[in-house]
Amino acid sequence: SVAEKSTGNIMLGAGFSSSEGLVLSGSVSQSNVFGTGNRLSAQINSGSVNTVYALSFTNPYYTIDGISLGYDVYRRDVDSSSLSNTGYFENSTLGLGVRFGLPVNERDFISLGASYEQNSVKVDGTSPSQWRNFVTTYGNDNDTLRLDGSWARDSRDNFLFPTRGLLQRVAAEIGTPVGSLQYYKLSLQHQQYFPLGRDFTFMLNGELGFGDGLSGKPLPFFKNFYAGGVSSVRGFESGTIGPKDPTTGDALGGNKRVVANAELFFPVPGLKDDKAFRMSAFLDAGASFGSSETFDIGSLRYAAGVSLLWVSPLGPLKFSLAQPLVEKTGDKTEVFQFSLGSVF
Repeated sequence: SVAEKSTGNIMLGAGFSSSEGLVLSGSVSQSNVFGTGNRLSAQINSGSVNTVYALSFTNPYYTIDGISLGYDVYRRDVDSSSLSNTGYFENSTLGLGVRFGLPVNERDFISLGASYEQNSVKVDGTSPSQWRNFVTTYGNDNDTLRLDGSWARDSRDNFLFPTRGLLQRVAAEIGTPVGSLQYYKLSLQHQQYFPLGRDFTFMLNGELGFGDGLSGKPLPFFKNFYAGGVSSVRGFESGTIGPKDPTTGDALGGNKRVVANAELFFPVPGLKDDKAFRMSAFLDAGASFGSSETFDIGSLRYAAGVSLLWVSPLGPLKFSLAQPLVEKTGDKTEVFQFSLGSVF
């Protein structure tokens, strides 16, 4: 779903959004290494906030039942300095992992993995006090033996323009007691599409996230959940719905997140037969919550608006105009938002 140019096994792409800015991506892959049927790939995704470098090896037929086996070496860098409404920090993660993919049937897929990660985090005097206290207590450098597991069911009839079917996901991430970062994160999603006649489709989406520290330690602040932005609650700046630093007003994220979306899709007037365009009217709701807060439906923010998706020659273009209906003191609103391609 990125604007791509493919030359053999070389792929180049670009994405752009009102929150992340320009994201450049590239990959080199060989799908039949030494005639074994195994896949080897190198990838780079570079943006103003997130940068990822990864080298992966995958045996897609590790067993005769179709279980895949893969190995990954990666580096992830996060730099929040370009985000005007989020506290400053930099985090660099080096990781080495192994993963298994288990296809249950045509719709269900299970993924299991383990990885060892080394994390280096940097804050300064302008960073929120909670983040500075974490670094003072636990240091700039930590490690973790991380376990991951997920289950997904996808029965949608189309990836870009679904008209029926559902997408369900359950994922868990655990920083085990073997490392100095000890925590867990759980996330759930249920998304369903309902056809309404020939031209209209109604979609409901719900997402829940929860995490906490283990062994008396807190959830690392760079693992927090965020809400707000083009992929969660439109009409609010990316990541700004939820706890904020009392001094600077910077968004902190939280260990809990709730997002709900209701959307009615329909053809663009005058372009009814053009399958490259689709419009929608939507209602979004959501927020993140800190560890000292309990979920309160009265704390959710709401926004309504219209959206346009265009599958352009450069990749999918998404535009939205949203009006916040319920906002709280300190929230940052953003009526117009957009993205081009995929932003990592």
